[in-house]
Amino acid sequence: MSVSTIAPAQHTISPDLIRARFSQAMSDMYQQEVPLYGDLINLVAEVNADFLEKHPDEAAALAHSQELPRLNLERHGAIRVGTAEELATIRRLFAVMGMHPVAYYDLAPAGVPVHSTAFRAITAEAMGVSPFRVFCSLLRLELIENTELRERAAAILAQRCIFTDEALRLIALSEAQGGLNDADANRFVEAALETFRWHHEATVSAAEYQALADQHRLIADVVAFKGPHINHLTPRTLDIDTVQRLMPERGIDAKLSVEGPPQRQCAVLLRQTSFKALNEDIRFTDQQAGEAGKHTARFGEIEQRGVALTAKGRALYDQLLDEAREKIGGAPTPANVDTYYQELARIFSVFPDAHADMHAQGLAFYHYRATEQGKAAAGSVAADASVETLLAQGLLAIEPITYEDFLPVSAAGIFQSNLGGVERGGYASMSNQQLFERDLGQAVLSEIALYEQDSLASLQAALQQLGR
Repeated sequence: MSVSTIAPAQHTISPDLIRARFSQAMSDMYQQEVPLYGDLINLVAEVNADFLEKHPDEAAALAHSQELPRLNLERHGAIRVGTAEELATIRRLFAVMGMHPVAYYDLAPAGVPVHSTAFRAITAEAMGVSPFRVFCSLLRLELIENTELRERAAAILAQRCIFTDEALRLIALSEAQGGLNDADANRFVEAALETFRWHHEATVSAAEYQALADQHRLIADVVAFKGPHINHLTPRTLDIDTVQRLMPERGIDAKLSVEGPPQRQCAVLLRQTSFKALNEDIRFTDQQAGEAGKHTARFGEIEQRGVALTAKGRALYDQLLDEAREKIGGAPTPANVDTYYQELARIFSVFPDAHADMHAQGLAFYHYRATEQGKAAAGSVAADASVETLLAQGLLAIEPITYEDFLPVSAAGIFQSNLGGVERGGYASMSNQQLFERDLGQAVLSEIALYEQDSLASLQAALQQLGR
């Protein structure tokens, strides 16, 4: 019986549960492959526990917003694929787990020859079950400057299949019958995991690898292996500066600087750091048993998330970040990292650091809820009262919506610092979201639109409770 004629499955389980199982299986596998990542998870858990003990108000706020129960769940990882077919099939694989492509990111201007999206759940309920997402980058072969090497890279990629037959079968089965039952879901997790597994054997010779790496080390990482091994996973911390400080004390080699906005009272968007990627033994096709080359790709990342910004807030953020980097001539270096932090804090002082102010200026997204005072006044609230008036009267309250997406400059900074070799400047290439979406097989969702919808829905529900 062909897949297309299969009847709808009985007793399918939630895609969110499949995603939760997959993310745990991925974490278990990665901790086995990269034991240092397990050390990082333990450090982050210690820092989080200490933070919650010292900041009971924030602990209560996290509990109220349902963030606390999912704090220690696996947060996100990243992969890099090489062809349009691989990208389109990855989209189908993640769809089985209720993950959708959100946002378009072009990393080429920051010196990384890829463009990307993030596969994630798109509702608060689904994120509550499992917040796991995957930042997925597609190699832009057209940015390989050497024509002969570009053609050779395309030929190498055309010869591989990064999915097992069982994974492809179960993807098609899920599409045909509208989901997977419990047993098939477990088989799917096991089969899908193989796509992300590390392989010590390269698919190219030592000379081919070096030629690819000379173009860009990320190109070698994508082209020279059997599949798109997961290159990092990421726990969430409530105090990234403390984790950054403690990593060297625990024997974990931290990257130079924390990416993203400066330390603030009210966190915005996303701050990231990582330990430096491992320099791992690999064997090229022309090496004998016992011989080994080296490859640098896999690391552990840490994230600290804040409130999602509106288009206006994001424009201000991008402007201020650009200004800070211009002050030091680009990305921070060991010689100027302290100066960079100082300039970043100084320049960002114009960005309001109180939720009431960010809300009033339309810089960030918030959930709204009717207060007990507001519920008591239901039916007597002025019909023409503005949201700001209702907030000032204590009838409404706001809670920040957590940013669930990524920042291209930060992602590029993480990648560059973990690839080894000399960082290069930006590629002289324009963003091409249309081409990316063609290769993906669908349009990416707008992260701004998702936050707007979420905020508006909460406002409408709160106003109903006020009798509006």
